[in-house]
Amino acid sequence: MLRERAAGRHPLCADSAFVVHFHTDAVWGGRYPMSVTVDCDFPGGNIVVDAMDGDTVRLHQDLRDTTTDWFYWYFRVRGAAGRTLTFQFTRSRALGARGAAVSPDGGRTWRWLGAVPVNDNRFSYTFPVDADDVRFSFAMPYLEADWRAFAARMARNPGFSTGVLCRTRKGREAEYAVVDATGGNPTHRVAITCRHHCCEMMVNYTLERLIQWVLESDEDTAEWLRANAAFFIVPFVDKDGSEDGDQGKNRFPRDHGRDYDGRSVHVETAAIRAELPAWADGKLHLALDLHCPWIAGPHNEVIYLVGTENPRMEAEQRRFSAILESENKGMLPFRASDFLPFGTDWNSSANYTGGKGFTRWAAELPGVRLATAIEIPYANVAGAEVNAESARSLGPDVGAAIARYLQGA
Repeated sequence: MLRERAAGRHPLCADSAFVVHFHTDAVWGGRYPMSVTVDCDFPGGNIVVDAMDGDTVRLHQDLRDTTTDWFYWYFRVRGAAGRTLTFQFTRSRALGARGAAVSPDGGRTWRWLGAVPVNDNRFSYTFPVDADDVRFSFAMPYLEADWRAFAARMARNPGFSTGVLCRTRKGREAEYAVVDATGGNPTHRVAITCRHHCCEMMVNYTLERLIQWVLESDEDTAEWLRANAAFFIVPFVDKDGSEDGDQGKNRFPRDHGRDYDGRSVHVETAAIRAELPAWADGKLHLALDLHCPWIAGPHNEVIYLVGTENPRMEAEQRRFSAILESENKGMLPFRASDFLPFGTDWNSSANYTGGKGFTRWAAELPGVRLATAIEIPYANVAGAEVNAESARSLGPDVGAAIARYLQGA
């Protein structure tokens, strides 16, 4: 085995992860010895390889500037065609309700390996004989390239536009989008944010379909939104973290999702605090922050709204929950009874000592009637599989609930 740092690598792996080459002594297929490479040298990649022993790769997720343990990882394997390898995570829990996600085509399509092969924080995979670039991840990655491909498809619609919210500290463009078919004179304005915690990628699939549904659906609720509402959307609040493959949760010195009081540490949150009120013009009536919860387990495998300590706002959150349940027609079930009141489980004062979150900040803006976070699990919702297709199917449900809520506001 040869273990080395790779020269000229993507910056996300430069300080913390290794490219690992494993050379077999056997002749493979009557030709030449095979060399297995395990790395994270691509957008969104995250892994640290400890060792490779025979057909077992020992590895763990890279926490970088995360102050607590977290579970995101995403790596690539090349040169393993026809072999069966076992991947053993050596530190904290790294596999969720449906095991690892696998892409046999270099990250273009994904599926779950399933919970059955998962045992003792490890999984095994038999590589197809023609496998060249197989990727594994904690869930199903969504990156800048995915958003830009989607935005290019939507650009044909005059009600859709994009811009640059700010330049990140690493020089990337942090995008925003506006959905407005009203000619710039909406009665209602809505803000939607994603990826305050950059590892929470499944929500972007929901966001995609929500946008497309608003722009293209002939349902009466979508038509009403096109005639009466405009949306300000930030698909990656932590853009650098999303592309670099960071955890994002409990980032040092401050989490993006706790950066809405005092002077913002992050340029993206500072830009939102400056630009959103100006765009809203006093008509921001609803603000949604989309998240994924913890890895798995009770209350992490249902979709739910996060309750606030403000009784008036909690009443509005519960009203929206009831509407969303009534509009729930997609592949993922939603129950208003899964609402998480303030003071329950993780949703307590202790969770907000690091600073103010987006929804608490948005709730204080003029005109806002509802500000809430929605938690969408990574892999499993009450027995239903979460994947790109099913996560997208939640988008129209959320969109219809927004319309019904605003109609009755």
